[in-house]
Amino acid sequence: MKKLIFILCLVFAGTQLVSAQMGRYGTYGPQRSSIPRGPEAPASEEEPKTAEELVAEQMPKISEAMELNDFEQAVVSSILTKYVQKRIELQILNLPKEQSMAAYEKIAEEQDRELKQGLPAEKYEIFLELQKNGFKGQKKKKRQKKKKNKT
Repeated sequence: MKKLIFILCLVFAGTQLVSAQMGRYGTYGPQRSSIPRGPEAPASEEEPKTAEELVAEQMPKISEAMELNDFEQAVVSSILTKYVQKRIELQILNLPKEQSMAAYEKIAEEQDRELKQGLPAEKYEIFLELQKNGFKGQKKKKRQKKKKNKT
């Protein structure tokens, strides 16, 4: 009789230890709480930037590298905004690759023509160089100058 009670106590203690180890997940996965939750925040997708925002982001770099005055900065900003908007609209259309490439080339030619008319020749050349380097060329030149001065 004592052995039976001892074995029952061991089984009972063992089941308590096992259930404590498994916690609230149990064998069938997590259990739902009966406490109501507040509304979950919807997954916020970032809005794509507008043409004005994209140009405004790049303008400080461009105007610093090209040393633009206020009038030239306004001209470049308006031209770039216009053609960035056209590129965004073209992306939305989702045309076949050949048609979109032709349209991108046409947009680039129109942009270059307007910039050439609106800027002095030397500043237009600087813009083309910046565009070729992805608007990052000016920083490399400064670093190279600093290294040359140190040696």
